[in-house]
Amino acid sequence: MQVATGKSILNGIAIGPLRIYRKVEAQTCQTSSLTPAQEWERFETARVSAGEQLARLYEKALEEVGEDNAAIFEIHQMMLEDEDYLDAVRSIIETQGATAEYAASVTGENFSAAFAAAMEDEYMRARAADVKDISRRVVNVLTGQEDGSSQDDQPVILVADDLTPSETVQLDKSKLLGFITRYGSSNSHTAILARTMNIPALIGVDFDESWDGQLAVLDGYNHCVYIDPAQELLSAMTEKRQSDLKQEALLQSLKKKANVTLDGREIKVYANIGSGGDVGLVLQNDAQGIGLFRSEFLYLDSQDFPSEDYQFAVYKRVAETMAGKRVIIRTLDIGADKQAAYFGLDREENPALGYRAIRICLTRKDIFKTQLRAILRASAFGAISVMFPMVISLREVRDAKEILEECKNELRAQGTAIGDLEIGIMIETPAAVMIADELAEEVDFFSLGTNDLTQYTLAIDRQNPRLDTFYDTHHPAVLRMIQHTVEAGHRHGCWVGLCGELGADQTLTETFLRMGLDELSVSPSAILPLRKKIRSLDLSRTEPAGRKSES
Repeated sequence: MQVATGKSILNGIAIGPLRIYRKVEAQTCQTSSLTPAQEWERFETARVSAGEQLARLYEKALEEVGEDNAAIFEIHQMMLEDEDYLDAVRSIIETQGATAEYAASVTGENFSAAFAAAMEDEYMRARAADVKDISRRVVNVLTGQEDGSSQDDQPVILVADDLTPSETVQLDKSKLLGFITRYGSSNSHTAILARTMNIPALIGVDFDESWDGQLAVLDGYNHCVYIDPAQELLSAMTEKRQSDLKQEALLQSLKKKANVTLDGREIKVYANIGSGGDVGLVLQNDAQGIGLFRSEFLYLDSQDFPSEDYQFAVYKRVAETMAGKRVIIRTLDIGADKQAAYFGLDREENPALGYRAIRICLTRKDIFKTQLRAILRASAFGAISVMFPMVISLREVRDAKEILEECKNELRAQGTAIGDLEIGIMIETPAAVMIADELAEEVDFFSLGTNDLTQYTLAIDRQNPRLDTFYDTHHPAVLRMIQHTVEAGHRHGCWVGLCGELGADQTLTETFLRMGLDELSVSPSAILPLRKKIRSLDLSRTEPAGRKSES
């Protein structure tokens, strides 16, 4: 047994044959004049053919590298049946008049980019590569290249000096168990891909050509690779790898289950995101929609005001990937603890009570209109809603709606398509709570921002650690404000959600259900635990009367 060490890029275990890197050809596709129905039929035919390829690969891998390593091909077969994936392909074909290969390619890129950003979820990083690979396989069938890869049909641990961006992109990700490179750094393309795909990787390893084809164990936990490992070591590492896989499977056991209590009460569970890349986590954790897209992070991640086209591209990709599920975009909430230097905001003694959010947007219309135009353009590609933050008055809502209407008229005059757009507001100030009856007449929905609502209700700076012992998110005043908002919204046909951190507090889940909230929006990682909690509750003895549901 030979042992070589390097720098670990990602913890994990990979077991399989080593293979010195060989280049593969990439394949692209474009448009045709067929009808959407014809293109969908082409896609379905190609999907069946791709499934048959994967079945053959599974049988071959089962014989050569064992069940654990062959399982990837079963996973890919199941992904070809994934509703989110199929809905996204169909949506692009139908809404954009696209070819099947274009729709499959774009969907693969969109989903892969989304999943690749899920840096805290190991399962998700793997799925980024998987979904792109199945799309490439379908595209290859559609374009007459049954398998565009010259790589081995069995999964391997890839060994290379280093990889260029184009080489990295062209690799068949379904056949990668791990990476080993002689050069590179933790920020190299190989390293980035390894982290993205949840593939164990070592860099700085001095390998030789004799490694090619030998069985190896890549141990990312201990920064080493074992070539031709002893049986005892191989058995121990196989057991560790199986344990990792079981934990991943348990995380996914609640996918596609309803968010319904034992007595039949249903509530929607959406996800909060900070960027377009986070949508992968949304889908993987099976959220029913996006309840809060914190658009200010597009500004915080930029060195200058993001353009209309840039914002449009981000919102469009999210809408396409969500394939008809609701996407609620909160307009710019810059200010307070979220500062961008290029805004040129003055220093304030109490920024939480200062010039922020809707107050900036209404006084700097050029910034506001750029964002609203981007949102409106993207609304033609999915179920996008817009939400205004930090509202304290009817005048603010009406002024914002007036500017939104200006943008609609401008885009229509240009011949730009826009979709139906729900309008909502954040309820995160005591003022908004107290006039909720009137505000509900102006909008389609409320979303309770409990982070700020708690801060303003208790008169406590939530950024001040010395006040942590006084900051009580369960304070009766906060809970009564939530209840008042739900009741006011429902009286006027307005559905009511909650998108603050409190939504993931499982000690309050039953309370929120009894209040009649229509939706909870939480971080993606909290979705499945929250679903488990909801499904364990029985509220039959206290069924509230007259609750309106979100449509």
